[in-house]
Amino acid sequence: AILADGSVVTWGHSGFGGDSSAVQDRLRNVQQLQATEGAFAALLADGSVVTWGWPEAGGDSSSVQDQLRSVLQIQATDCAFAAILKEGSVVAWGNPLWGGDDSQVRDQLALV
Repeated sequence: AILADGSVVTWGHSGFGGDSSAVQDRLRNVQQLQATEGAFAALLADGSVVTWGWPEAGGDSSSVQDQLRSVLQIQATDCAFAAILKEGSVVAWGNPLWGGDDSQVRDQLALV
């Protein structure tokens, strides 16, 4: 849950995002939260993204973290996330079977 001061409180199974202690210090000025069935993604006011939870469900965004700048919005499937960037492109991560790999259509995902 996003609190009035922009911080986040999490609960539930620790392996599926219920424990955000590893990223808690980065969860400030949170504007949006999205969840897969095992992970969370927080959009911060500066347009960056913080993820945690089950890596196979999008909790590990390290492979795309350098692209997650100027994010306007995040959407989720059961096991993947997609971020819409300010310039209109899309960045996806998480389980490829659930949309976490957009490499096949990346050139079509312009001016979204």
